[in-house]
Amino acid sequence: MSGTPASEGRAGGGTVRDHAGEPVGKRSANRPVLAAGCLLWRRSERSGALEVCLVHRPRYDDWSHPKGKLKRGESALDAARREVLEETGHHCAPGAALPTVRYLVNGRPKEVFYWAAEATGGSFVPCSEVDRVSWLAPEAARDRLTQQHDRDLLDAWLAAPPDARRPTPDA
Repeated sequence: MSGTPASEGRAGGGTVRDHAGEPVGKRSANRPVLAAGCLLWRRSERSGALEVCLVHRPRYDDWSHPKGKLKRGESALDAARREVLEETGHHCAPGAALPTVRYLVNGRPKEVFYWAAEATGGSFVPCSEVDRVSWLAPEAARDRLTQQHDRDLLDAWLAAPPDARRPTPDA
């Protein structure tokens, strides 16, 4: 970066740049879209068995883990909690970080940071973004997930030690 103040050029028609030198209001095609979410889980009230929450997005007609883009200035963990609440209606207690998922969306890189998170209460209300949720046994969830990277995330969670699923005190 040249050391030129970010505000320089406003009056003169120049480009306003952020701290990384990117034009404000414009995104670089090489800069990844940043998102965050959770593999939301609970214990069945009836059997005590693990259940995983999947969301159905009618726009894509797919089943996935709750996730969404970070807002400006928002931490990935805060975004993950917000997205879980917005998409599932449930509050959650995040535990261990899970692998970051990277893929292309319309030719642009996307990075999604994930946590295992135990559902702590709430109830689902359908909306235009998510019209259904399903709480499923991990094997059934794996079969229902649309994308392979979501199945890989589930597999990583299942392979982790059970205590890694527990909420962390600082989360």
